[in-house]
Amino acid sequence: MVRPGTDIRESSTATSSSSSSPERTAYEDDTDFFTVTRNDSQSSLGALSLRDMTMSPTLEEQERMYRLCPVRRLPPELLIAVFSRLSSSSDLRSCMLVSKTWAKNSAEILWHRPLCNTWQNLTNVTQSILKPDGYFPYNALVRRLNLSNLNGEINDGSVQPFMQCKRIERLTLTGCKKLTDLGVCSLIHGSRSLLALDITGLDAITDHTLTAVSDNCGRLQGLNITDCSKVTDYSLAAVAEHCHFLKRLKLNNCSLITDDSILSVAQYCPSMLEIDLHQCKQVTNTSITSLIRQGHQLRELRVGHCHLLTDKAFLDLPKNVTFDSLRILDLTACHHLHDEAVEKIIESSPRLRNLVLAKCREITDRAVLAITKLGKNLHYIHLGHCLQITDTAVVQLVKMCNRIRYIDLACCQRLTDASVRQLATLPKLRRIGLVKCQAITDRSILALAKAHPDQRQKPGAPSLLERVHLSYCVNMTPEGIHALLNQCPKLTHLSLTGVQAFYGERNLTAFCREAPPEFTEHQRTVFCVFSGEGVNRLRTYLNEVPESTYETEGTMYDDRDPDGDTDADGQVTGLMNATGINDDDEDMDEGDAGEGSQYGGEGEG
Repeated sequence: MVRPGTDIRESSTATSSSSSSPERTAYEDDTDFFTVTRNDSQSSLGALSLRDMTMSPTLEEQERMYRLCPVRRLPPELLIAVFSRLSSSSDLRSCMLVSKTWAKNSAEILWHRPLCNTWQNLTNVTQSILKPDGYFPYNALVRRLNLSNLNGEINDGSVQPFMQCKRIERLTLTGCKKLTDLGVCSLIHGSRSLLALDITGLDAITDHTLTAVSDNCGRLQGLNITDCSKVTDYSLAAVAEHCHFLKRLKLNNCSLITDDSILSVAQYCPSMLEIDLHQCKQVTNTSITSLIRQGHQLRELRVGHCHLLTDKAFLDLPKNVTFDSLRILDLTACHHLHDEAVEKIIESSPRLRNLVLAKCREITDRAVLAITKLGKNLHYIHLGHCLQITDTAVVQLVKMCNRIRYIDLACCQRLTDASVRQLATLPKLRRIGLVKCQAITDRSILALAKAHPDQRQKPGAPSLLERVHLSYCVNMTPEGIHALLNQCPKLTHLSLTGVQAFYGERNLTAFCREAPPEFTEHQRTVFCVFSGEGVNRLRTYLNEVPESTYETEGTMYDDRDPDGDTDADGQVTGLMNATGINDDDEDMDEGDAGEGSQYGGEGEG
C-alpha cells in the first residue's frame, strides 16, 4: 500500500532518472503531467529484484556466490543503481551479455519505459510482449507507457497487446482521440499498480472509464481528464471514494462536473495537493470553500473562468485559521470577486507564491495593498485587465514584495512611468507584461534597461529580464528598445505588436517570427514578436546601423481600431505541465497562446 506521505512532484517534462538516456531522450518527449520523485524509477525497479531476494539462499548457493568475483556478488539494487547511470541504451545492452544477473537487471531498466515514439518501435515492443517464449517477462517489466507521440494513430486495437502489462504505474494517452472506453478500460482492468493516468483530450471517454479506474486503481495519485467533456459527477465521485491517495486532479473543461463530485473529492481525498477546475462552469462557492477548508495539504488551486464564484467562496472560510500549504491560486476571470475576497485570501493563505487575478475587474488598489502583506513569499503576480489599479498600489507592491520574478499588468491603463520605474528596482525580475499600458514611454524602458544592483548582486550586474511584453505601448521608440536589448543579455522574448515605430519598418520586423496562420490581415500587419534567435539578430542589427537610420517622430498608434482589443477572450491556464500558469501575453495578437511557458523553479524562500 502506498503511504500517504509519499512525496510526488509535478514537472513540465517527465524523464525517468534511471531509464532515460541520450538516445531515448532525443526521440521521446515524455510529457506526462504527473511526475514521481527522482528516485522513483530506482525504487520501483529495485522492488522487483528485492522480491527475488526474500528467500534466504542455501549454503550451497552462498558458497557459489563467494567463489565469484566481488562485482558478481553485488545485490540487484546496487546493480540497478550503477546501470541507471550509464550514458546510453547501447551500454545497457552490452551489460546484458555479461551474465544472467546483469542481463536481468539491465532488461528491467531498458523496459521500464519502452520507447514508443514511432509506429515501428511500437510494433517491435508489442511483438516482444506477445512473444510466448521470450527470454524475459517483458509485460511485467513495463512500468511507464506513453503513447502520446502516436496520438493520431493509436486506437482501441493498438493498445490490446498492452493488456498483459499489469504493473504499469504511469499511463499517458494524451490526445489519442481514436481511443474509446473499450481501449482504455482494457488497459486499466487489473492495473492495481497504476499511480498516474493522463487521458487529456479523449473526448469519446465516458463514465465507464472512470468507473473502471475506481474499481481497479486504488493506489491512484494523479488523474488528468482535461477535455473529457462526457465525464459526469457519477464516475468522478466514485473515483474520489475509492482512490483515497489521490493528490493531483485536472478537470479542465469538464463542463458536466458540479459541486456534487468536487465535494466528494474534498471529503475523501485528504492528501490532495493540486486541483485544476479551469472552465468547470457549474462549480460554485460551496465546492471551493470545502476544498480549501478540508485540504490542509493543498498547494495549488486553479479555478479560472468559474464564473459562479463570488466573494462568499472565501469569506466563508473559518476565522483565525491559516492554510499555509497553499502556494498557487488562479482566479482568472472570476468576475464577481471584490477587494474583500482578496483580503480574506491573503489573511487565510499568507504563504501564497503565485497569485493570478487576471480579468478580476472589480478589484482596486485596496486589494493590491492587501497583497503586499505576502512580502517576500510572492514570486508571481498577474493583475492583467484589473482596470482600476493605479501607480499608488503598484509602487507599494514593489516596495513590500521585492522577490517578485514575474508580474503582468496588461491593460492596466491607469499606470504610468512611475510604476515601471519602481518595477525596474526588483532585483529578481525576469518577466514583465505591460501590454496596452499606453501611458508608459521610453523612460520606463530605460529604467528597465538600467541595472539596479543591491547587496545581493555584484555592482554592475546585467539585468535578469528574460521576457518583456510591450505590445500596444504606442509611445515606444527604437531608441528605447535598443537600450533594453543591450542591457538585457538574457532576453529571449520581446513583443512589440501594434507599436507603430516597429511594424512599419521592414528592416526591423525582418527578425520577428511569423504570425499564426489564423490571424486576420490586420493582425498580420501589426504583428511584431521577437523570440529566441530573433532577439539576438535584432540586437545585432541595431548595434550595427547608425541611430539616425531608425529615428522616428513618435507618432501615436491609433488605438481606436476595432481589432485592437482582440485579447478579450485570452486566458491564463495551468501544463500541468501539468501541469503551470501561462506566462505569455493575453493578447491573442501576440500569437503566444500556445507557448505555455511556465515560470517556476525557484524555491519558496
